[in-house]
Amino acid sequence: MPGLAESLGVVAPYYNLVLVVIIIPLFIKLLKIRTKRVNLQPWKLLFIGFGIFIVEELLTILNGLGITNSPRILTSLFEMVIVTLFIYMLLLQREIAHSK
Repeated sequence: MPGLAESLGVVAPYYNLVLVVIIIPLFIKLLKIRTKRVNLQPWKLLFIGFGIFIVEELLTILNGLGITNSPRILTSLFEMVIVTLFIYMLLLQREIAHSK
């Protein structure tokens, strides 16, 4: 089964970018909503995290193709920023829910 794991490791970043192509128009449509009832600040933070994810996946693909050679610590930093944004987004959403 090592061949299957290696194959998935090579193909997964490409599938993630296909998901990105599907999700970006949905995010853009969501962020264009102009109403006072919906607070979009948490969604904007999620979109920023999603943008960081896109950069991370592109670097992974470029490293796999041998075009670039970015340090492995960079992936860990990207993931730390994404998780931090997600936690802040949840706390912000909780504050919004408690203020209503």
